[in-house]
Amino acid sequence: MAELAALDDPKARAVNEKHGDDHGVNLGKLRAIAKRLKTQQDLALQLWATGDTAARLLALLVCRPKAFGRDQLDAMLREARRPKVHDWLVNYVVKKSPHAEELRVLWFGDPDPVVASAGWALTVDRVAKQPGGLDLDGLLDVIEKDMKDAPDRLQWAQNHCLAQIGIEHPALRARAVEIGERLEVLKDYPTPPGCTSPFAPVWITEMVRRKG
Repeated sequence: MAELAALDDPKARAVNEKHGDDHGVNLGKLRAIAKRLKTQQDLALQLWATGDTAARLLALLVCRPKAFGRDQLDAMLREARRPKVHDWLVNYVVKKSPHAEELRVLWFGDPDPVVASAGWALTVDRVAKQPGGLDLDGLLDVIEKDMKDAPDRLQWAQNHCLAQIGIEHPALRARAVEIGERLEVLKDYPTPPGCTSPFAPVWITEMVRRKG
């Protein structure tokens, strides 16, 4: 904790706070510490228990994803209110867990939009890698009905799902593009030069073009 405190940079903290994160540790330096520590599940649990954002990010880098129980991951997700902690927990830990599908179903319709966004993020992964058994038309129905007025993080995850369906499933591509064009979610999102816009019709078209 002392080492993390020493790395806290006020300028980095100010930038991160604009995105809802409350830490000032450079993520490259955080990864360097994790590389030195290697996997240490007990230490990861102690770091997580501090509640400190930088410590929790480090915990997610040194933990053993398959060592967590389903209820343990559910509790951690509900505690993870900072966007970067939430994102790393879902992508670095839950996706590698044997409980990922069970948690996807549990979180998908949760009344808490931040929790629900994790269910949608896991659904995006299924759409891309294991679409069998998913009701893709049903997902588009929900997106069409709810995405326009969804809170930010849930809206972002639903938009990603819309784009992923359009990219991966040609039979549904036209419908996905039409939904995106009509709802106009993230249409005016500021996109740096060289990056692809998160506006679903543009995103779908660009990724399909790259796939050739």
